[in-house]
Amino acid sequence: MGSISYGLEGMVAVVTGGSRGIGLEITKKLLEENAKVVICGRRQENLDAAAASLGSGDTLLAVAAHIAKEDDVNALFDQALKKFSRVDILINNVGMNLMTPSTADADMAQWQKIIETNLTGTFICSRKAAAIMKDRRRGKIVSISSIAGRRASPGMGIYGIAKAGVEMMTKVLAAELATFNIQVNAVAPAMVRTDFSKPFWSNKDVHDHVVRSIPLGRIADPIDVVHPVLFLASEASNYITGQTIVVDGGATAI
Repeated sequence: MGSISYGLEGMVAVVTGGSRGIGLEITKKLLEENAKVVICGRRQENLDAAAASLGSGDTLLAVAAHIAKEDDVNALFDQALKKFSRVDILINNVGMNLMTPSTADADMAQWQKIIETNLTGTFICSRKAAAIMKDRRRGKIVSISSIAGRRASPGMGIYGIAKAGVEMMTKVLAAELATFNIQVNAVAPAMVRTDFSKPFWSNKDVHDHVVRSIPLGRIADPIDVVHPVLFLASEASNYITGQTIVVDGGATAI
């Protein structure tokens, strides 16, 4: 699968949370495609480590930003425009969860942090990107959702609510932005082998239980998510909008 090409040479992509996990793998593949990439994250040390590992010189820009803060997002896109003159693609990848065994008993601080990061941040970034893309009458917005937004999962209640919101936002923005030739889609993975989910898949009992529920018989690797994302960011998906591609090895099919 690594040899697949998406024709993204010269495109400018903003990848939120692009310094680690799925976001870092998306960034690597975009750079392999000869795209120009702007990554953001809250921790400068993670951004510095990512930039050093990618070694992409003038085609990569790393910006410290909290996507739930409008001023940070404005600065992120302003720097992207200053560096590369345009934004063709937005990948809303940032996500976080605080385990909440009982959503009904969760406190407001937990609710606000999870909703702000997963849903509000996706909205702020999408709104800013759309304003830029409208002027050029073209663009791609791809958000990372989760199957937790489609079925209730233990400890994932607020996270699932936020991701369900991301999928509805995807539909709404797709309908509203279609006249500007901007396609808005999402990718909803099941468990992926990243640090984000390591507490689950690194536990043998949990790992084996999850794998038994997946017809393809394994937990996803980041590249399994990267390819659908890049397809939706490419011209191959020009007639696809308002959709969510589920990447779960068949788990929700049974």
